[in-house]
Amino acid sequence: MASVYDRWHLSRPGKGAEPCGEHSSKTRVLVPSKDHGKGKRWQVRWRDAAGEQQKENFAKRSQADTRAATIEADLARGLYVDPAAGKESFRAVAERWRTSAVHRGGTSSRVERALRLHIYPTLGNRPIVSIRPSEVQAWVKDRSQVLAPSTLRVTFAYLVTVMHTAVRDRTIAVNPCAGIKLPEVRRPEIVPLHKDAVRALIDAAPPRYRAMILLAAASGLRQGEVFGLEVDCIDFLRREVVVRQQLVTPDKDADADEEETPEPYLGEPKTHESYRTVPLVGLAVDALAVHLQQYPAAAVDIEDRTDPRKPRRRKAHMLFSNDRNEVIKRASWSHVWARMEERANEALSKEYAEAYAAWVQRGRPKGQEPAPVRVPDGASMHDLRHFYASALIKNRESVKTVQRRLGHSKPSITLDIYTHLWPDDEDTTRAAVEVVLGDVPALCPQARSVSG
Repeated sequence: MASVYDRWHLSRPGKGAEPCGEHSSKTRVLVPSKDHGKGKRWQVRWRDAAGEQQKENFAKRSQADTRAATIEADLARGLYVDPAAGKESFRAVAERWRTSAVHRGGTSSRVERALRLHIYPTLGNRPIVSIRPSEVQAWVKDRSQVLAPSTLRVTFAYLVTVMHTAVRDRTIAVNPCAGIKLPEVRRPEIVPLHKDAVRALIDAAPPRYRAMILLAAASGLRQGEVFGLEVDCIDFLRREVVVRQQLVTPDKDADADEEETPEPYLGEPKTHESYRTVPLVGLAVDALAVHLQQYPAAAVDIEDRTDPRKPRRRKAHMLFSNDRNEVIKRASWSHVWARMEERANEALSKEYAEAYAAWVQRGRPKGQEPAPVRVPDGASMHDLRHFYASALIKNRESVKTVQRRLGHSKPSITLDIYTHLWPDDEDTTRAAVEVVLGDVPALCPQARSVSG
């Protein structure tokens, strides 16, 4: 219960006390207290949800009465927010959320990096209750000059979650991120690699990685899923690959030494739906069998965090490893891929030159001019995943099938990325309706007169 007290006058004056010469009341005799004339006159007192005594002073009685009524209502509805709690810094609230939240794989390091680089410099030291929507909108505008729209949305989502946590904890009453406008994300249409470009990449790969590139193109696995495969993930009899883990390389910690490199580990797949079994074509299975003959599985000592409750170190028999029989690290692989891309494009340019010369020798027949093919700049192993998806779509696999094979959490994600690749079927609307209504008698007068 919240009550209003007059700080300047005694609530229970003693007998014979001298009345106040400045103030009077129709209901009682006012006797000045020791605080008379000091600070604000009216004080609201109440006990919060934890039973702690709280108080707040106001200059006018009407303000105190309004505040007392609001506190009464908030306490009754369970919506009370402690004014002192809002003075806690945004960084303190965010760190409490970050260290207690359950994240999958490398998400934890990405959250820490986003907070440290893009949110804390502007909002970190501010009392969380003082952050206004207009300031959040200004932060969005500032970060939009640095981050791509899709990356900004992810970073903003972390900010929203921290604020939502503060609302749930009754640290603040309202989330200042509500109603904030973000830059529109214009996802460019995926242009799958040409099959000749995929073949050129396979040919250009170092021998110990050639089967890996073929497998990526034939299964649509993510890079981390490919790097995290163990020998027993391949079922040679059923011609299947089982995805149950991925190789995770954490981002470098801000407090780590300059030369310290985070150690990769085996972690859970990206989503629950990423646990999956993908059928393989015989070509890929045969290539893997030859690969294991030439490069037997390396027993790598690595931390296994596939069960977050029971992390452990163990010997993992990795299907693919580098020339030192270690797991393939993301940073070193980028250099290997760059050389592969360069060699693949050199081979494709040579093939095009030969095909063009042959076309000229044939008299330049119309409609037969060869088109140049290349691996586009900025391509990565993820483009092999797009190639796999486009192959399924071209052969009219359903959205649900493509979603399951790729391990997307929802069909809407699959449609969001690949909807433009599904072929437009001939409009069969009329035929479909006629099949259902073909035997229903016509009801309009003209039709009855003709039939009669």
